[in-house]
Amino acid sequence: MKVRQIFCLIICVIATMMILSACGKSKKQSAMSENNSVIENILSRRSIRKYLPQAVDQETMKIILDCGINAPNGQNKQSWEIRVVDDVETMDAIVAALAKANPTVTPEMIRGCFRGAPTMAFIANDRSYLFSTIDCGLLSENMMLAAWSMGVGSICLGCPIPLFDNLSSVDPIWDILNFSPGYRPIICIGFGYPDEAPAAKPRDPEKYRFVSIK
Repeated sequence: MKVRQIFCLIICVIATMMILSACGKSKKQSAMSENNSVIENILSRRSIRKYLPQAVDQETMKIILDCGINAPNGQNKQSWEIRVVDDVETMDAIVAALAKANPTVTPEMIRGCFRGAPTMAFIANDRSYLFSTIDCGLLSENMMLAAWSMGVGSICLGCPIPLFDNLSSVDPIWDILNFSPGYRPIICIGFGYPDEAPAAKPRDPEKYRFVSIK
């Protein structure tokens, strides 16, 4: 009887140790996320599609832009240019010009492409540099994460870009955006203060793997 009791006691102790070990690992992982503001910011960011009407103030946008241009980039070519529009009149002019150049798309649909963001960043890449698209992607991520850390929502937009392809080369909108020769829009990013709190969408961890020839 004593042997059985001792055996049961040993099993209970081992089970308790295993549970405590698992809890410890879980708490440690959770603490790493909670105590690391960079990781927390990355994991908590959401794309925002509903915004409050006020534009992001330019001082805050300058911080966001400075974070953007400090992104890693090939050979430090900095093969990007950003133009920020934060007033309704200019945005209306851009929408009107795109509607005129794309008659099969209604102005309402074109306006919808910008998701109502009160501040819009138009990012152009250097078409002569092979890796410029990668550079602009890194720039964009830096900007969106910086914005989120300051309570500013954002959304990365590709749908407006093809609309620019039909703009005449002498359209006044090009004078407003004033990109350097050889640069063309590749990404738009809308910024503003969120008027929604969307839940996280599921991510597939099977998309990454560790590989080895061993």
